[in-house]
Amino acid sequence: MHDQYLTVTALTKYIKRKLSGDPHLKTVWLRGEISNFKHHSRGHMYLSLKDEQARIQAVMFAGNNRTLKFLPENGMNVLVKGEINVYEPMGQYQLYIKEMQPDGIGALYFAFEQLKEKLEKEGLFALERKKNLPTYPKHIGVITSPTGAAVRDIITTINRRYPIVPVTVLPVLVQGERASSSIVNAIQYANKHMDVDVLIVGRGGGSIEDLWGFNEEIVARAIADSEIPVISAVGHETDTTISDFAADLRAATPTGAAELAVPSIVELREQVKTLRDRLERVMSVQETEAKQKLERLKKSYAFKYPEQLMRQKEQDLDRVLERLTREMRQVHKNCHEQWVHVGRRLRQQGPEMKMAEGVQALDRQTRQLHNRFHMLLQQKKERFHTNIDKLTLVNPLDIMKRGFAIPFNEKGNVIKSTVHVSAGEPLSLKIQDGRVECRVTDVKEDENGRAAGSQL
Repeated sequence: MHDQYLTVTALTKYIKRKLSGDPHLKTVWLRGEISNFKHHSRGHMYLSLKDEQARIQAVMFAGNNRTLKFLPENGMNVLVKGEINVYEPMGQYQLYIKEMQPDGIGALYFAFEQLKEKLEKEGLFALERKKNLPTYPKHIGVITSPTGAAVRDIITTINRRYPIVPVTVLPVLVQGERASSSIVNAIQYANKHMDVDVLIVGRGGGSIEDLWGFNEEIVARAIADSEIPVISAVGHETDTTISDFAADLRAATPTGAAELAVPSIVELREQVKTLRDRLERVMSVQETEAKQKLERLKKSYAFKYPEQLMRQKEQDLDRVLERLTREMRQVHKNCHEQWVHVGRRLRQQGPEMKMAEGVQALDRQTRQLHNRFHMLLQQKKERFHTNIDKLTLVNPLDIMKRGFAIPFNEKGNVIKSTVHVSAGEPLSLKIQDGRVECRVTDVKEDENGRAAGSQL
């Protein structure tokens, strides 16, 4: 019973064999719109093709998309050729694309516009990157086919316009798959090994397929990176290539490139003749003016009466010398007076004078200090004696000399009131020359609450 069930792998393999064996699915031509486009780092392209009602998963491996002239984008309508098969891990059928081209527009033209937009965003065509061509080149390099009409037109034009400049032709392929690498190698070789002022890169006219080598990205970048100025001369006047935008100067034709690269010797001769005529006129005018000046000098007073002029100048010299001598004496006198004045100020401000003034000031301040000290000392002495007199008046010992005594109880405390003593209590009387020990027989108070007297 269980043998009736298949595994998912077995079913997927069966479906894949069915699809692989169908001759109608081996080569499929589809028209659709790209969505979910992803360009993998390994070069493979994953996308979906859709129309208004359906969609199909698709993949274009790097080996097939390497020859594409454009980069697919989401929303682009394309025509594809491929094979329908099953991707087993996901169990889904998908289209394996082998060829692709834009729908409704030529693939080469679309690739041209894409690359132009890309390089323009990078700034490869910016004017500030353009290099100026030398006015009088010393050596010109021509990168083109050695057998085409373009190289003959370029060399003939240069020899006619500016025959003194040498021309070196670097032969390259200008058509086919190897044309772009051949052109790039020639540009790099000229920059590294040749002493040329200008490079002319181009060829004669042709279809867009014939000119495609000059639309390759590597050629545009080689032209932009060239340290030697580059003139692009590809095709006829109506032909435009990516190299034209990347070059420092674009010429409509190879002949036009040669005319832009060198000046016209006929025009240079005309310029030289014009300059020569102008120089001769200027020199003639200057010569005439110089002769007139010489005649005026010959007729001048100095040449007619040189001795008188010399005497006059000698007198002028004597006056100048006298004035100079007076001024020098005055300057010397002023300097001497200034020196004397400075010396006097220096002596006044010198260290000896300053020291003498300092000694006088020190003596003066010392005397003032002594006087102040003696005055303060006398004041202190007088205040001291005054205080001694005041203390003497309140000294109990001086009071006792007048017959007074100071009573102390047996604890040594002074008795100041009758409440501090009682009958029978021993007392000690301090008198002028000693002590008297006694005992209280009675205590009496006066009418005002003070002791009137005590009996000992």
